[in-house]
Amino acid sequence: MSDDIRFDLPQGAIPRQWYNVQADLPRPLPPVLHPGTHQPVGPDDLAPLFPMQLIMQEVSQDRWIDIPDEVREIYKLWRPTPLLRARRLEKTLDTPAHIYYKYEGVSPSGSHKLNTATAQAWYNKQEGINGLTTETGAGQWGTALAQACNFFDMECVVYMVRISYEQKPYRRAIMQSFGAGVTPSPSDSTNAGRTILEADPESTGSLGIAISEAVEVAATSGGKHKYSLGSVLNHVLTHQTVIGQEALGQMEIAGEYPDVIVGPTGGGSNFAGIALPFLHQNLTAGRDTKLLGVEPAACPSLTRGVYAYDFGDTVGMTPLLKMYTLGHGFVPPPLHAGGLRYHGMASIICELWDQKLLDMVAIPQLETFAAAITFAKAEGIIAAPEAAHGIAGAIREAQAAREAGDERVILFNLCGHGHFDMSAYDAYLGGELSNYEYPQAEIERAMEALPQVG
Repeated sequence: MSDDIRFDLPQGAIPRQWYNVQADLPRPLPPVLHPGTHQPVGPDDLAPLFPMQLIMQEVSQDRWIDIPDEVREIYKLWRPTPLLRARRLEKTLDTPAHIYYKYEGVSPSGSHKLNTATAQAWYNKQEGINGLTTETGAGQWGTALAQACNFFDMECVVYMVRISYEQKPYRRAIMQSFGAGVTPSPSDSTNAGRTILEADPESTGSLGIAISEAVEVAATSGGKHKYSLGSVLNHVLTHQTVIGQEALGQMEIAGEYPDVIVGPTGGGSNFAGIALPFLHQNLTAGRDTKLLGVEPAACPSLTRGVYAYDFGDTVGMTPLLKMYTLGHGFVPPPLHAGGLRYHGMASIICELWDQKLLDMVAIPQLETFAAAITFAKAEGIIAAPEAAHGIAGAIREAQAAREAGDERVILFNLCGHGHFDMSAYDAYLGGELSNYEYPQAEIERAMEALPQVG
């Protein structure tokens, strides 16, 4: 075991392939269903939204998928990302646990999202697509896609959840600086947005609503634009596995192996990025690492949702995915972890949860911000509110290690910095935030609107 606090890999160690967990699942993923017929979708059904190479990745059973050379060249702008041991945090918590974190906030966009944004833009460019449409909550994903489209000289149209559009103006400004058009959602520029506004003119928006608008624009563009998603889909989670693959090598340099992997979980992309390569070791090499996802108590998709087929968007334009869902009509409270405000979860994460291959916990907002402040004072990094959920989960594990008196090794994914989220910290420090538990009655009411799939 090393006495160092930082464990870096040479640039040549950037992974050359993405890991596809579908090859190793004990039980295959449920099929994706057509929203109208409820029959399994085929490539032609998805072609209006995605390039064929990404559609093939979505259903691929190959364990390893080659990373295109041009994508890997762009990865060199920030990869490999550092892995650090949080020795000062360990001391602050008075824990015998060894805490490590993989820091994805060093990317040009400030988060892990650029790992898949770069890949998605590249594959679309290869098919001659002029531009991409998307949604964003906190703005991390929209920022990443705006930058990726700029890399490949493509248009980028972003629908940003209205409450985040208002709370985080600098994220919007970054997207616009890279040439993206940014519209608060719900908007009056789409049929989906107008429908929502007619029902609730004061709607603060949701990721599901923004997805409806972005999908509509892509589907009606006559092939000019395709749709791009920053989480949930299989190919997105696969692209993020560069994180965990690097972490495996870095933990080897550190001379330790994680007992626990922790990651915040909204749609599932950054948790998958850090956890799936270690799950591969659990499934194929006899390892027994605990994989712990952390979601907000205000949006408890996995811990309190129902495993059922549901739309990925609010209006009902997307294919039906089997996932743990709070209902596609879910409109979250305006909490500050905007990137985690999604009614559902990635099919891969849901299936792993259903197969009891991972653990999940929901943590309230105030505990999350308290953890972020503790981490910032100890390690000097202001984390995004979404990333702070991973910190809170890691601190819980470290405290449990202190109570048990064991030196468990904890690794968490610090998926992005919070430099443009300071209004959230300002509200927390000013005592303006509170905890919110999503009412059970609202969940039960939402279940009544689930699609009836035989």
